[in-house]
Amino acid sequence: MGRFERYLSLWVALSIIAGMLLGNLFSGLFNFIATVEYAHVNLIVAVLIWIMIYPMMVQIDFNAIKEVKRRPKGLLLTIAINWLIKPFTMALLGSLFFYVLFSRWVDPHQAASYVAGMILLGAAPCTAMVFIWSQMTKGDPNYTLVQVAINDLIMVVAFAPITALLLGISDIVIPWQTLLSSVILYVVLPLAAGAVTRARLPKARLNQLCARLKPWSIIGLLATVVILFALQAQTIINNPLIIILIAIPLLIQTYGIFGLGYIGAKLLKLPHKIAAPACLIGTSNFFELAVAVAVSLFGLHSGAALATVVGVLIEVPVMLSLVGFLNRKNHSLT
Repeated sequence: MGRFERYLSLWVALSIIAGMLLGNLFSGLFNFIATVEYAHVNLIVAVLIWIMIYPMMVQIDFNAIKEVKRRPKGLLLTIAINWLIKPFTMALLGSLFFYVLFSRWVDPHQAASYVAGMILLGAAPCTAMVFIWSQMTKGDPNYTLVQVAINDLIMVVAFAPITALLLGISDIVIPWQTLLSSVILYVVLPLAAGAVTRARLPKARLNQLCARLKPWSIIGLLATVVILFALQAQTIINNPLIIILIAIPLLIQTYGIFGLGYIGAKLLKLPHKIAAPACLIGTSNFFELAVAVAVSLFGLHSGAALATVVGVLIEVPVMLSLVGFLNRKNHSLT
């Protein structure tokens, strides 16, 4: 790991501060950036995420993907955590904190709205950022692709029923444009570009290209952090207490789900390159989908929308802490 990557947590902290300052100083600029979207997917952020994950897509060997079926335990762990555990623990934690522990500070109507946003986050496991976390933990790129692909297929059929059950709403409207656009932008297009690059370059030149692209992956991550925090700077300043209250159960959920995945990986004796992405896929969230559904169901200025935004704000710092933990425990999973 190079010096730049070694101090990534520091660069992220500085990016958060820079985003907050820039968001307040140049609010008009970032308000414009917020409008550059299609189906609730911000296209500028999409480009930055594309820059992040393209280097990993170049490493995917389609001939090796067929080997995944010989090691199904990692896939089973991902599916179990994402769809049998995570949405329900999020609903339980949200209800416990906002209906019981935080009831003196939050009125019941707002509490229900915040819990709804948390449920939407819990039922939307990550698609795009998993690739960058997998790369940072030296995960198997082929296996990670299959995990993400299966996760997306399940999400198409399971997201609406699970959220409807937990929210008590029978007419959940799924923003299919958001779901499909995100999958195309974050998975299909960079995967196709990576496949074309891999097919046209000899191995030596391909390795050189990957080495040159690696810093750009981190730069894309830092630029994304700056924009996300700049877009939400006013929200954070105007609602500091409620941001903290929402963040507490989200943090417990995130670390708790990661802990379950980590224990499951140890029990299944998964190798690090499979276990690390398996632990992180369930921990991270598909925040574009969660935000879009929250806005369409409850409104742009609702507590549900705010809760999904808080999920966005805490994700990168938390995931970096988990990446660091996995890298330190590289050989302890088996």
